[in-house]
Amino acid sequence: MNSFSDIDQYIAGFPPEIRSLLHAIRATIRKAAPEAGEKISYGMPTFVHNGLLVHFAVNKNHIGFYPAPSGIEAFRDKLSGWKFSKGAIQFPLNKEIPYHLIEEITAFRYAENSEKKQKKDH
Repeated sequence: MNSFSDIDQYIAGFPPEIRSLLHAIRATIRKAAPEAGEKISYGMPTFVHNGLLVHFAVNKNHIGFYPAPSGIEAFRDKLSGWKFSKGAIQFPLNKEIPYHLIEEITAFRYAENSEKKQKKDH
């Protein structure tokens, strides 16, 4: 596994067509979770806000999006067109990336983590 110090460095290691997808995914996540922090965790770009929000990573034939099990469960009905498991969704590189869905799931996780923090503070 490569060791990246930040998301910019991670993205820079890919060919231009993949970099443009990654920049768009990052911007989509930022739009849904503007106050989220960024870091590399488990070798993947990771967004955090009161805990883990989402990760994403390039694989051989797809981009993996990892919104935690709650993010998968909440959007299960919208995931029928993609391969997914308990904590991951695969978006094939040869198909259009569903940015709207990434934004919705990230916004859900952001609200979920914000609510957890509020409960903990009270």
